[in-house]
Amino acid sequence: MEEADKGEVFERNNKSRLDSHPGTPAGTATACRLTDDLILEILSRIPARSLHRFKCVSVRWRDLIADPANRKKLPQTLAGFLYTTTAGRNRHHFASVSCGAAPFDPSLPYLQPSKYKDMAQVDSCNGLLLYLSSSKNMVNPWALEEDDFRFVVCNPATGRWVELPPQPQAPADRFRYNCMAGLAFDPAVSSHFHVFCFEETTVETYMTGVNIYSSRTGAWSRRDGGIVEKVALFFYSKGVFLGGMMYVIGNPKGISNEHVLLGIDMQGKVRKTIPMPYGRRFGTIGSSQGCLLYAVSSVDDNNKILVSEIELWCLKDCDSKEMVLKHTASIDELMSMTGEKYRVVGIHPDCDTIFLVSHGGDTLVAYDMQHQKVGCIINLEKNTQRFLPYVPLFSESLADGDGR
Repeated sequence: MEEADKGEVFERNNKSRLDSHPGTPAGTATACRLTDDLILEILSRIPARSLHRFKCVSVRWRDLIADPANRKKLPQTLAGFLYTTTAGRNRHHFASVSCGAAPFDPSLPYLQPSKYKDMAQVDSCNGLLLYLSSSKNMVNPWALEEDDFRFVVCNPATGRWVELPPQPQAPADRFRYNCMAGLAFDPAVSSHFHVFCFEETTVETYMTGVNIYSSRTGAWSRRDGGIVEKVALFFYSKGVFLGGMMYVIGNPKGISNEHVLLGIDMQGKVRKTIPMPYGRRFGTIGSSQGCLLYAVSSVDDNNKILVSEIELWCLKDCDSKEMVLKHTASIDELMSMTGEKYRVVGIHPDCDTIFLVSHGGDTLVAYDMQHQKVGCIINLEKNTQRFLPYVPLFSESLADGDGR
């Protein structure tokens, strides 16, 4: 039986018992007899979609489910990946890792084309999504003038969204452009989110500043200068928010064969500079089980990529500046099955499973690094771009934004 079906059966059976209790509103007597710990134990065993509906059982259940302190005890697993294809404009798709239906319409019909002509997927973090929106078609969104676009943060599980105000103006004596942006949100800590927008200029081809938006203040703050590390960030690369810091990968200025991981705090200050394994960018970073992971293709003594071998590295702890090797696996069997070569595009948030996309971009494969087993193989649309992991957040987030 599928996980969603089990949740629906549980819900029907539970509802029938609650409704049959004489002389009291549905569920009141039964819910009152259960301790909070027992309720959480029950709720932790059901799918996230059913969990959202169970908030209607009682005020007590609603408060338990909504309490950020209980979030880590309740289901919040990976639903799949958002990705785009381009044919004159961005087209949005969803690849479900459970082979079920998409949990929402990835085209966000309530935002486009009624409000925005085009939207580019930028980042995802703990159930919230970051988009770059425009009244124009965006084949290359970062090439637009500042007045042409706005950042939008939304929770597709609830349909709530907020448009961010314009960023602070760049200094008049130089032309600034955005090289990447990241979303920072941890519902176990706060209902507020932050957006990092990193800058480079046509004069200095490395990170020269960062604008940070706070939903608590509703405004951007600017950190211009003071960034000692002269690092060029990668276009279209993805940041990872973990432990109160945004992690991004870049190339130190003047060192072509070296790449580093930067840990940047909520004030825009670089707190860590961590050398990456092999000094190469042929991999991806992600957070899993509370740790920062880096999945990368192995290289031989001549620094050539061995596409059949994948390594999974882990940052030892939040205070560490060292990556340690966790798993090494061969995907020869997968390549012989499909006749394709692959690159890493994602890491599962709950286990040591990585996700690979075929060289042609039309197949997504889950691979268990710990047990070295091929999992689900998902067919995709042609010409895929930018994969963002999505974990549903069934709570009233963004209520402190525009309230939409």
